[in-house]
Amino acid sequence: MNADSLSTTDLAVVIVTWNNAAVVGDALRSLFDDLRESGLRHQVWLVDSASDDQTAEIVRRDFPAVKLIECERNIGFAAANNLALRRLGFGDAPLERERPTAVYLLNPDTVTHPGATKRLYDELLSRPEAGVVGARLTFADGSFQHSAFRFPGLRQIWAELFPTAGRLLEGSFNGRYSRSLYAGNRAFDVDFTLGATMMLKREVIEQSGLFDEDFFLYCEEVDWAWRIKNLGWRILCVPSAHVTHIGGGSTSQARPSSLIQLWKSRLLLYDKHYPTWKRRLARQLVIWGIRLKMRRLSAADAELAAACRTVIELAKA
Repeated sequence: MNADSLSTTDLAVVIVTWNNAAVVGDALRSLFDDLRESGLRHQVWLVDSASDDQTAEIVRRDFPAVKLIECERNIGFAAANNLALRRLGFGDAPLERERPTAVYLLNPDTVTHPGATKRLYDELLSRPEAGVVGARLTFADGSFQHSAFRFPGLRQIWAELFPTAGRLLEGSFNGRYSRSLYAGNRAFDVDFTLGATMMLKREVIEQSGLFDEDFFLYCEEVDWAWRIKNLGWRILCVPSAHVTHIGGGSTSQARPSSLIQLWKSRLLLYDKHYPTWKRRLARQLVIWGIRLKMRRLSAADAELAAACRTVIELAKA
């Protein structure tokens, strides 16, 4: 059932879209099918960040149960999620009624497999120490996708920007968890789950606050998870909850600008969570690594080269 009152809501789902007309229908259909079977009292909120395709029209026409918020401009992933969270009574928004027991942040480029939402909810609520849970993700073709990671350190910067052996890329050196953990049915501790499926307890949001809106895109879920873990909550990946995540549906639309935004967010993350010595070394690694990337570009990659130069200037700042 779909609860009208927040005081009777078990789960509020929040989806943020930007030009996702091609995938949002499948995401919402599979989600609603799963919610109906779950028995959870729920609400679904969708914040459209000024799409210039038919995303909002599709939602309005085909999914009248969705509480649609339409932004006049693209305000970014963190701010868009916060907009819905404030409507739910979190943050600085006063609310006389009880907030939902849990909030589920879900990407629009997903397909929810039967039972996934309830398994996440049950795992979260059955563990007093658990603050966040995320699903096991696969790509559209069913192939394996890393669904959770360790907090990024200097080794991950090195692995991404400099030649690194494949076995290191797939292992803990690069912040990955063993594939064998995903193959089982037991939830396992992680530093953070991908923001594609991130379910949080009400108390966690109340204690930690909302997304940091200085992150326009990328790393916002890493920063939030870092703050949540610092408060003593556990974060878990739940392999029995399966969600297909196509990935890159929005960010792939503007590759050079996405590169700039990615590293702008990462540099902000380093500044917030690294000690001074580590922050300085991280920035130097980024400068060296992006310079190496530039040397490998062809003459046809002028826009990407310009984006690389911008990243270097950001890292020098």
